[in-house]
Amino acid sequence: MRRGTMPSDLDIARSAEPLPIEEVAWKLGLGIEELSLKGKGIAKINWDALKSRSDNARGSLVLVTSVNPTPFGEGKTVTTIGLNQGLNRLGKNAVCVIREPSMGPVFGIKGGAAGGGYSQVIPMEQINLHFTGDIHAVSAAHNLCSALLDNHLHQGNELDIDPSRVIWPRVIDMNDRSLRNAAIGLGGALNGFTREERYDITAASEVMAILALASDYKDLRKRLGQIVIGQNRSGNPVKAEDIGAAGPMALLLRDALLPNLVQTLEGDPAFIHAGPFANIAHGNSSIIADRLALSVSDYVVTEAGFGSDMGAEKAIHIKTAASGIPPDCIVVNATVRSMKLHGGGFSSKGGQRPSNDEISKENVSAVTTGSMTNLARHIENMKRFCLPVIVSVNRFPTDTEAEIQELLRCALECNADYAVVFDGHQRGGAGASELANAVSAACQDHIANGRPFEPLFDNKMPVVEKMLKVATMIYGAESIDLHKKAQRDLNLIKKWKYGNLAVCMAKTQYSFSHEAQELGAPSGFTLPIREIRLNAGAGFVVVICGAMMTMPGLPKKPAAMDMDMDDDGNLTGVFG
Repeated sequence: MRRGTMPSDLDIARSAEPLPIEEVAWKLGLGIEELSLKGKGIAKINWDALKSRSDNARGSLVLVTSVNPTPFGEGKTVTTIGLNQGLNRLGKNAVCVIREPSMGPVFGIKGGAAGGGYSQVIPMEQINLHFTGDIHAVSAAHNLCSALLDNHLHQGNELDIDPSRVIWPRVIDMNDRSLRNAAIGLGGALNGFTREERYDITAASEVMAILALASDYKDLRKRLGQIVIGQNRSGNPVKAEDIGAAGPMALLLRDALLPNLVQTLEGDPAFIHAGPFANIAHGNSSIIADRLALSVSDYVVTEAGFGSDMGAEKAIHIKTAASGIPPDCIVVNATVRSMKLHGGGFSSKGGQRPSNDEISKENVSAVTTGSMTNLARHIENMKRFCLPVIVSVNRFPTDTEAEIQELLRCALECNADYAVVFDGHQRGGAGASELANAVSAACQDHIANGRPFEPLFDNKMPVVEKMLKVATMIYGAESIDLHKKAQRDLNLIKKWKYGNLAVCMAKTQYSFSHEAQELGAPSGFTLPIREIRLNAGAGFVVVICGAMMTMPGLPKKPAAMDMDMDDDGNLTGVFG
């Protein structure tokens, strides 16, 4: 049975009747004196409120992840927000914690990142466009360090920094492939020291990672000081602290460290904080927002970016390692269309959009093939951590009942603890009742069993062994291949005594492998590692796999080309 059309996300958001943000905060036991209002329906939680709740009892943490997505996206944020609404409808005290949208994807391919349908966070327009300025603060803090570094080189270079061995890039919160490699300081001595430069997108910045992982202001300041920006001519590391950058960087991030409170369409509390990508960064919202949410609610629903091989793996081995708070259950978001893709049901491959006609045509056999390969591995991987796994099938209007039932059957056959249909896009919290009940039951069982949790490795394991474990046990690779530059990077990292940091794998989100077109569950391949970047302040190394870029490019027709405003300043176009 096919389902009909519904109003646009923008129309739905504009028709909502939001509660005063003070009333939303009251649901969490937060008083108006603990809020810093940032416009209609938006507030930051002040530092005194955070400090006073740092030792409160914790609720249950629910991690929402996904199968390897199609370029359309599989609605993971919709699932996260809808589940929050569904839990509250069941009478549970629940809140969701999600990442802040980056301007790159908003104006590039997504057009928005605040959920969709009747599972959205509002005010949607403000959230998607600048919000409270946190991401801009990250850009400013990062680029301040760059400016101080180049000024140091220009003003005599007292630390004897080797300009050819500067590893600190600049950032911008936009997709711009022309900035991947650049030259700066051209035009004579008055314009600074001439050298090569690289730009990353702000979501890949080490400062963004630090913002998400810092536990408090003291930890934030310490981590910023530990950032390694390059080396001197003697081969020793030079840190942000050494050039006097850490203090002013921390000052620029003072407000950005405070979580942002908004609400769902149904008036349920939602925190939005930090925005690292999962394919090129650690892909999770902030520890400080999670801790606050866990101290004021019984259930906290958070999401990890892209598929479980990306964001969820990093949530386990980077975020949880830093916070000490593992999830109580994992929700794997799956869709009929993603299983069709991984089952060979479309003429397109990974990273390419299937046609609407192909998506609409029933293909149960492709669903079976995709589920028993791609979904099966995601379930198997998540079960390795001794956590209950729930498969949530996000219903789309083009899905047939036969396709949905086959996906559910396969999920249970592949050892999921629960498999349910999620209809939050069409029905909001009411469409998340099955998922909410499954999550509640799974969390209760996990707590009753003593909250078992087993990561693949601990912090003491060498970096190269961690890379190999993720590649073989999560991706299905047979081995890894360190290219010459990666080997040089690794040797230097070990020389500087950073050889036991966490690993943050940067690869395509569309496949378990490094090749986007390799669908299903590829195995036996060799994972090429092109480069290893040190993020000492964040506490990990970024492992660049295959052709992955840390500065994305815009598509042939960016979403921005369909955006505009009317004579009253109202958004039009892609949001509508």
